[in-house]
This record gives sequence, structure tokens and C-alpha cells, in this order.
Amino acid sequence: MRTATTVEISDNARETMDFVLEAERLGLDVCWVAEAWGSDAPSVLGYLAARTDRILLGSGIIQLGTRTPVAIGQAALTLADLSGGRFLLGLGASGPQVIEGLHGVRFDHPLTRMRETVQILRQVFAGEKISFSGKHFRIPLPGESRPMRLSKAGNPDIPIHLATLSPRMLELTGEIADGWLGTSFVPEGAHAYFDHLDTGLARAGRTRADLDICQGAEIALFDDRDRLRSHIAGRKLELAFSIGGMGSAGTNFYNAAYGRQGWSQVTDEIRDRWQSGDREGAAALVTDEMVLATTLIGTEDMVRDRLRVWRDAGVDTVRLYPARDTVRDKLDTLARALELVAEVG
Repeated sequence: MRTATTVEISDNARETMDFVLEAERLGLDVCWVAEAWGSDAPSVLGYLAARTDRILLGSGIIQLGTRTPVAIGQAALTLADLSGGRFLLGLGASGPQVIEGLHGVRFDHPLTRMRETVQILRQVFAGEKISFSGKHFRIPLPGESRPMRLSKAGNPDIPIHLATLSPRMLELTGEIADGWLGTSFVPEGAHAYFDHLDTGLARAGRTRADLDICQGAEIALFDDRDRLRSHIAGRKLELAFSIGGMGSAGTNFYNAAYGRQGWSQVTDEIRDRWQSGDREGAAALVTDEMVLATTLIGTEDMVRDRLRVWRDAGVDTVRLYPARDTVRDKLDTLARALELVAEVG
């Protein structure tokens, strides 16, 4: 398996940059830069392109609706150049709270928007004149304008990864993408994702070997069982937020994903309690099993065994989120995690 991580610039940009530079030295393969509702990804990626030599750099993710498809393509071509061909484009639909509540853009028909965006991006990357007429995008607009190509040379080798969770979006990923940026992944319930990915792959005459399966998980290593139990307990509120608070009351893709993977009997109640303001009650419904199923938390033996399960389930790239308080502690955890992944193969 390849190894990756995801970073986002928060209050201490210097610490984040130091973490990435040291992660490259340790041998990490890929660094994805998140955007969410904080800093933008392309600015950070441009900085990292100038400071790193080997590590692959990806946008994890650029959200549909925050830029036009051609603007996304311009950023991707620029970052691929600046990084010497080390850039990976990650795209996602995000959700109505961020897209409508923050950006003031309608979150409607994300499936069609994603398909059309990727189709336009393929034209941009090919260096073609951009001409497209779809449901959501029309380039050029009617009138006196004519199709244009960018003055920047094309680059058809830029991989496109899609961050998707819903069944139809997963099918689209299998059909048109080079990689899948997954989350909330339970390897024992992987069919909830892979069945739909495989449907899309078959539609395009492709197989799983044509798609980079990239999954993320927190990693925390313990040699003390009491500290391990305490850490698991502390993660239940975060998981309750994902299941109950991500997105809006009516649209939560994380809630649906956990439901499809075997916890449908509790996901609705967790959402209802969270939305009513009962955060502690929502967290109390999250079991140890739910935390451990979607993370790499445990003793070294537990995590090593878990990595084998991820590998055997079909994960090609594992995104590691080291859980510690300081940069030095996170790097120590990452260093050992890279060794464990190498041992598993």
C-alpha cells in the first residue's frame, strides 16, 4: 500500500508545513491538502510544491461550486507545473451547509455537476478548445464569443480523484475517475462502496486495477490498555458529530454511509439526538466497535492486523492521520505507522 496524509492550514501554518516537510523525509508518498471551510488548497499546494522534492501533492478536496470548472483546470495545470508533475486533483461535491451556507451557491444536482465538471476538465487538460453544452455549464455562452483554449500547455496526465460516498456518486467515480478518496470506511462492509464502484468501472470497461482506492483513518498507537480505552472514549464525540452533525439535518452523507455499513439501527438516533442539541447523548450511542472499525487505533499488533484487513479489502493507498498533541509526537506516530505499513506490504 502507498501511504498518504491530509493536512489543513489552521492557526499554526508553520507547524503544518514543518510536518509535511518531515513527512516527506520519512518516506510518505502523498500529501493531500484539505480546503473545507478554512484555508484554500491551491495556495498551500503551491507553497509545498516549492519546498518539496519527491512527495505527491493533492487537493483533498476542491469543492464543486467554489470555482468554475475551467478555473479548477487552470489551478491544476499550474500546480502540476510547479510541482514537476507531482500534482493530483481531488474533487468533491461537499454538502449543502458549506456550499449554500458559506459560498451562497445552490447545492443542486451534484451528480450532474460532477460529471460535467470532469468532462470540461478533460478538455482543459488535453489542451483543446473548450466547448461544452450541458445541463449546468455552457462554454462559451451564446453570443459573439467563440471557444478558446488556455494559453498554458495541456497536461492529460493529471490524475483526477473524486471524494464520494453516495451510491450514484460512487458509480460515477468508477466510471470516470482515476482514484477514489473515501472516508468512513469499514473494510468488513466494503461492499457498500465497492459494489457501486465496480458497477461504474464495468460501465466504462474498466476494473478495480484502474482506480486508486485511497482510504483515510486516524492512527494512534498505545502500549497501555487504559490509555487506549481513554482515547477511544474521547473519539466518540467526533464520530457522533460526523454521523449526526455533518451537513444539514436532511442531508448527511456520512450518516448514510455508516448506515449502509451495518449501523443503520443507531445512525438515525445519533442524528436526532445531535440535531436536538444532546451531544453527550449522541456520543453515548457510539460504541467502541464503531470507533475501531473505521480507524487504526490500538496496540501495534492491533494496528498491524488491521492494516492487513485494509490491504486485503482492496485499499491501495492508506491516508494516515496521526493523533497526538504536538508536531513531534505526530511525526513519531507517523514514522512508526510507515514502518507498520511496510511490514504489511
